[in-house]
Amino acid sequence: MNFVKNAAGRLVPTEVHGIGAFAPYRGALSRILEGNPSPSAFPKRKPEPPCRSKVAPSLKAAIEKSGLENGMTVSFHHHLRNGDKVIPLVLETLLQMGFRDLTFAPSSIPDSHDCVADYVRKGLIRRIWTSGARGEVGRMISRGEMGEMVIIRSHGGRARAIEEGSIQIDVAFLAAPACDALGNFTGCIGKSACGSLGYAITDARFARHVIAVTDNLVEYPLHPHVSVPQYLVNQVVVVDSLGDPAKIATGAARITRNPLDLKVAENAYRLLSASGILAPGCSFQVGAGGASLAVAAFVRDHMREKGIQGSFGLGGISGYMSQMLEEGLFRGLFDVQSFDSSVTGSMVRNRSHMEIDPSWYANPMNQGCLVHNLDVVILAALEVDTDFNVNVLTGNDGYLRGASGGHSDTAAGARVAIVVAPSFRGGVPTIKDRVQTIVTPGETVDAIATERGICINPRRADLWEAARKANLPIREITDLKKEVERFTGVPEPVELDTDRVVAVVEYRDGTLLDSIYRVRE
Repeated sequence: MNFVKNAAGRLVPTEVHGIGAFAPYRGALSRILEGNPSPSAFPKRKPEPPCRSKVAPSLKAAIEKSGLENGMTVSFHHHLRNGDKVIPLVLETLLQMGFRDLTFAPSSIPDSHDCVADYVRKGLIRRIWTSGARGEVGRMISRGEMGEMVIIRSHGGRARAIEEGSIQIDVAFLAAPACDALGNFTGCIGKSACGSLGYAITDARFARHVIAVTDNLVEYPLHPHVSVPQYLVNQVVVVDSLGDPAKIATGAARITRNPLDLKVAENAYRLLSASGILAPGCSFQVGAGGASLAVAAFVRDHMREKGIQGSFGLGGISGYMSQMLEEGLFRGLFDVQSFDSSVTGSMVRNRSHMEIDPSWYANPMNQGCLVHNLDVVILAALEVDTDFNVNVLTGNDGYLRGASGGHSDTAAGARVAIVVAPSFRGGVPTIKDRVQTIVTPGETVDAIATERGICINPRRADLWEAARKANLPIREITDLKKEVERFTGVPEPVELDTDRVVAVVEYRDGTLLDSIYRVRE
């Protein structure tokens, strides 16, 4: 296998077996600025004769009609999160039908789906292309049990790959919390309601064959909201349950009460305030973690006090963000996935709470994705390094335990991208000389906010000057690293087999950003 060093200083393969050649990462905007159009790969679909119902007699019958064969690619969405029962149901059915060597290409793999590892070992799944892996799936990949490299893509990168044809979905099995007999479906209503079905929209649009799987067959026509229209759906399968509602969308995500995390959030907010970016018309994205939501709480109070109305909130939307919409603090929300149960009602009530697909959200190779209009994004991290590179994929033990998600997409697009993280976790420092895996390159990260101070990327002299004038606790990142190491010690490096790449991290533009190596046990 041939390797080259990319612009991030990482060795990456020039070719991935079974897929083909890859170009190395050359910089966050390099491929975009070249201006070359991306290829477009719309599927060839066989027209269906007129009918009044697409409901199949069983999942097995639908699979037989789909034309799925060994070695083909199947996709799923992850909006049901840890409550999802569709992926295990479909994979077990495929195994019982004798399928082998499939490419498993979900938008992400829920934490609860350790069963995927079993289906790899049984020969049903040969390749995995997804946003990340955790639990037994992450351990299996990291131990080198898969014969083929796993491809890790961001949410925007996956949409781009599907539209370019790098991912060609043969059959998409799409969980549909409410669906009518002709295949119109939504995530906004039903016992398995999960809110936005953004990732399902792209799969439905580009898959060769689409099977909507529902536990709530409603009278035609579905209303008041359609996520995926009937003309994109080939068949409908009715099952007893799509998942556990208690694990699909829990109660509203809560702001942390941990004093350390609150200090991290306060420092991030103070930098935003000093920068002047929280002005009328600003746009904002934040995750659903406790510290991230605490930043949102500070921003909410600031906007109320100053009488500021922002343009839009974006991304995975929490109940906290939908409250800010209803309070008039944003003119609109763009929702690619909904994080808690309160969001579902907001989508039904508010026309300005809009469901979007991941290409609109973050595909860098179209005519204008939303992340490129972001003013502020607040991001989490497992570890960062002194070049501001961020890792959200591999843990301190070297095992895959996270997902790329929209991390690199939003950091590249936002005017200010701030990573919030404690200076250490479990006695292990967060800031390293070199992160194990680069998911978001440092050139797109503007600052790291910790409880011990704020590290500002030297590329952002304007932010540094604004922070200095506001008398904020600015720290040189190397100094902060040394300070923390004085009482945590320097972690021992993970034992990796550098001759065996088990996965690669594809940057959002399709170039290779990093390699993930087998963990020596």
